[in-house]
Amino acid sequence: MQTTISIPTRPKRKFVSENLLIDSWGKIKSLFDNLLEREISSVNDLEKWMLDRSELEAVLEEDMAWRYIKMNIDTTDEELGKRFSFWIKEIAPKTAPYSHKLNLKLVESPFLQDLEREKYRIYLRSVNKQIEIFREENIPLFTTMEQKQQEYGAISAKMSVEVDDKKLTMQKAAQLLKDTERNKREEVFNKISSRRLQDEKALDDLFDELIALRQEIAKNAGFDNYRDYMFAAMGRFDYTPEDCFDFHDAIAKEIVPIITSFEQKRKDKLGFENYKPWDTQVDVDGLDPLKPFEGGKELTDLSIECFNRLRPYFGECLATMQAMKHLDLESKDGKAPGGFMYPLYEIGVPFIFMNAVGSQRDVVTMVHEGGHAVHSFLSRNLSMTEFKSTPSEVAELASMSMELISMDNWDVFYSDDKELKRAKLEQLEKALETLPWVAAIDKFQHWIYTNKHTAQQRKEKWLEISAKLGNQIIDWKGNESVHANLWQRQLHLYEVPFYYIEYGMAQLGAIAMWRSYKKLGENGLDNYMEALKLGYTKSISEIYETARIKFDFSAGYVKELADFIKEELSKLD
Repeated sequence: MQTTISIPTRPKRKFVSENLLIDSWGKIKSLFDNLLEREISSVNDLEKWMLDRSELEAVLEEDMAWRYIKMNIDTTDEELGKRFSFWIKEIAPKTAPYSHKLNLKLVESPFLQDLEREKYRIYLRSVNKQIEIFREENIPLFTTMEQKQQEYGAISAKMSVEVDDKKLTMQKAAQLLKDTERNKREEVFNKISSRRLQDEKALDDLFDELIALRQEIAKNAGFDNYRDYMFAAMGRFDYTPEDCFDFHDAIAKEIVPIITSFEQKRKDKLGFENYKPWDTQVDVDGLDPLKPFEGGKELTDLSIECFNRLRPYFGECLATMQAMKHLDLESKDGKAPGGFMYPLYEIGVPFIFMNAVGSQRDVVTMVHEGGHAVHSFLSRNLSMTEFKSTPSEVAELASMSMELISMDNWDVFYSDDKELKRAKLEQLEKALETLPWVAAIDKFQHWIYTNKHTAQQRKEKWLEISAKLGNQIIDWKGNESVHANLWQRQLHLYEVPFYYIEYGMAQLGAIAMWRSYKKLGENGLDNYMEALKLGYTKSISEIYETARIKFDFSAGYVKELADFIKEELSKLD
């Protein structure tokens, strides 16, 4: 089906120059000074001032976004690295104090009380929290931290292994862990692990540096630790650290036993006395790995078709991104690991970055990031940049729901019914398997920032957490170092600390969303879209309510959703 699209254009600017080139701080300082010094004589003046500020923020964020995207596409290009580094070193540190002063100007305005309360309630709540935690002395620390965080991607991007005389990225090599030959899987696993362990100390040292920086930032802002600081900085108004602990316990109680049963069945079917870490991905029936597409172009075209079938609007979103070259999907040398959707608040058409190698996992990543993209399109016309910047608990609801909602249309990737069934089974199992890993990473983070420790104690703690939340069937004998360092693979720990439990909360929401869709059909999709259109103009709980699901991670609710997934799995058996 051919999708008719119209290419969006950037809205005409009303405050920032149309041809602004940000190559020095001087180019934008006058704009901040204008906002800071401008006289505000009425509530209309105040709203105009807020919109001008929002426009400037959108321009700056989009400029920075492109620098980040291009640097990740090619980490070997020194010029691209320098352009991003310039932003981090020269622009971001200078905007921070201005942002604080502008926040103060806003909340101290006598016309603040005349603003429409409901429209700005969530935004003003965030502004007040930003004022509360701002400290000038943290600005250079943020700069250093940003630079340090980028080192993780640079270290990871240099990793490669040689298999059968071919140099492979770690992503491409990982595909061979699905090979039906056990000896081949073991060989590849050992090569990947050995290569990662070469950088064990470098990654430990980097993490120690990041922890020290982050704890200093927290202390400066008057917090006991970085965990408590981040709960404030991330605007976690809807839940507490104690709620996170309840989530960890609920997952250990209700989900880990289910996952253990999955893995025991795998072990029994494979017939291995020792179930090793290189046995977790191979098909138990000896089938070759699923191959849903060839290359980034086919992945894009099939994803558009999949989304079109679900709802034409969804397909249009991806087709627009394709036409605007806002997709970079294939794994290649020098490309940073991982995958992401980056919002571009001014143009309103986001960018998807990933490392596709032709796997089923790539399909899931694509529809996941596509869900983020749909969210970005649905909220692009909200009047302020801050309205479009949603908390992760909502952002990941959009993406993880799409993983499940899109499944009924995965026949575009699989013409063979048996392969389609395999893909769906794998996805539903992964929906549950995600939860213990998320809980483990989050529990680990809480401990890291609330306990002084050495690198060795960190490994020991990871193993302790894994004993409760990790795979209970895998035999790690002979691979103890690999096991103790598994956490180093999670880029969030290095680059976006405390951004991870959101995946668990959103996974529960996604299961509930899918259950609603199966029951209500098009009305369920309508609820999904209505929730996403809100951006961040309502609280997390209110947005979930708009979707007609609960923001709840109690043991009872976790069990209810797990039972639903088990029921759906039984239909596919």
